[in-house]
Amino acid sequence: MSVPHAALAEEVFDAPVATRQASETGLQTAIFAGGCFWGIEAIFSHTRGVTSAVSGFHGGSAATAQYRRVVTGTTGHAESVRVTYDPSVIRYDQLLQILFSVGADPTLMNRQGPDRGPHYRSAIVPMSQEQREVAQAYLQQMENSGVWDRRIVVAIENYREFYPAEDYHQDYMLHNPDSAYIRRWDAPKVEALRENFPQFWRARFRTG
Repeated sequence: MSVPHAALAEEVFDAPVATRQASETGLQTAIFAGGCFWGIEAIFSHTRGVTSAVSGFHGGSAATAQYRRVVTGTTGHAESVRVTYDPSVIRYDQLLQILFSVGADPTLMNRQGPDRGPHYRSAIVPMSQEQREVAQAYLQQMENSGVWDRRIVVAIENYREFYPAEDYHQDYMLHNPDSAYIRRWDAPKVEALRENFPQFWRARFRTG
């Protein structure tokens, strides 16, 4: 079931607070896939405790890790965002809650919004055993929560390699606020972050 949300956001969910909380210290890295990387990057660039959000491709090979190849859906990559964060400000499980509240519908297979194809799949890529255990517990909690009417289809993928996307994809919402795609699909997600997670909201877009 969805909860009230801003403007034209496709879907905003009341994802549960994690019962299995992450225990990490020092700067940590996470990789998330949830449809077009522009919106996921923008959400985490406005999240307190995040020091870096980089758009890129996870999986596949270096030889085909270019946008024009990835969007054919044949390379095995997923559009992803590599997030560096300070767990003393925001925990890994809280990043997951934000991702599946305002970033991506976890019941959609190989699609989000207007985008279709396996490169738009939703996936969590744990970078440690701690993250893996937290992610597994959270997906099970999501499945049992009753928040979603359909089955959770988010995959937990083993880390292979993360390839940063071309420069023009980085900080895309910051540099292209008037893009029709950004205004229709991604700006509402950022507004939903501000409305639903004021404790983690950062007005300034964190670049890089």
